[in-house]
Amino acid sequence: MIAIKILEAIANCFYVFLLLIFVRCLLTWFPFVNWENPIIKVLRLATDGYLNWFRKFIPPLGQFDLSPMVAGFALIILRNVTLYLAIFIMSMLGFLR
Repeated sequence: MIAIKILEAIANCFYVFLLLIFVRCLLTWFPFVNWENPIIKVLRLATDGYLNWFRKFIPPLGQFDLSPMVAGFALIILRNVTLYLAIFIMSMLGFLR
């Protein structure tokens, strides 16, 4: 039972980070956003490190930056691999039946 709660917590962490990336992308559409606001600054610090890794490899197409979309897909794939691996390990150790 506790193993399932741990897996749910892991999945929720990935979804929260994906939501932060989505909010970060939405905020770029509004030119009046104050990027020096402490809350938005924390959002940028939390997401830009991950997004910058993809921006190195994916150039923008005109005004469109596709790196957040690719980063989101990569995050979902990483979530699935992590969860399936955790389920496999937990079932092999007898925590899941």
